[in-house]
Amino acid sequence: MSIYYHPIGKEIEVFEKTYKNKLPFLLKGPTGTGKSRFVEYMAEKLDKDLITVACNEETSSTDLVGRFIIKGAETVWVDGPLTRAVKQGKIIYLDEIAEARPDVIVAIHPLTDHRRELYIDKLGERIKAHPDFMLVASFNPGYQRGFKELKPSTKQRFVSMSFTYPKPEIEKEILINESGVDPKIAAKLVKIGTKIRNLTEIGLSETVSTRLLVDAAKLIQSGLPKRLSVHVAVIEPLSDEPEIIEALKDLTDLLI
Repeated sequence: MSIYYHPIGKEIEVFEKTYKNKLPFLLKGPTGTGKSRFVEYMAEKLDKDLITVACNEETSSTDLVGRFIIKGAETVWVDGPLTRAVKQGKIIYLDEIAEARPDVIVAIHPLTDHRRELYIDKLGERIKAHPDFMLVASFNPGYQRGFKELKPSTKQRFVSMSFTYPKPEIEKEILINESGVDPKIAAKLVKIGTKIRNLTEIGLSETVSTRLLVDAAKLIQSGLPKRLSVHVAVIEPLSDEPEIIEALKDLTDLLI
């Protein structure tokens, strides 16, 4: 395996059985908890091609299904990533699906039940999914709450798993493997992450992800001073408020 992933539960077994049973899979959890890495790892483990779509507020069903384009003197149809995955038996990963426009949810519904088909309204065609096709999606419930949320009727169409931050020992192993950083420094970085995650009173919209800790470890391993590495890779991405940044810097300087 060329993609490193450290399991934190039974997610590998669940994904394999979900794929075998041709069911859609939903990953729930905060940013930076390894959701995308896990999907990449599983696609490689199953030896399947993966198409990843990073959804945003502009992502529409047309972007996923396909569109007509002008080519020379004629108009031709071009399949979108979802249509290609359905036809060719690929795994498609819709990252942060709750960010996408509502018509995306409408488009995927027939693929998430017994029908396993895609309706292309512009062509008037229904395409049965290839036996190897799998739909995987993710969203961040904490971030979306009060803004955009997946409807219960949509969530109930998926086999779902919650992803969270790894236990300290596992997170330490991830940092060492990803960056080559000294184990003692990795342990200090994990302690910083745990400390900030428990600071609920400062009101951070997002907390420290494993990804940020890996970035800090890589900077340290490449020769950047430890405190500066933590400041630019962990603290600055968390907030734009000068008071919060200074408070976090003071806290982390005591830990590394």
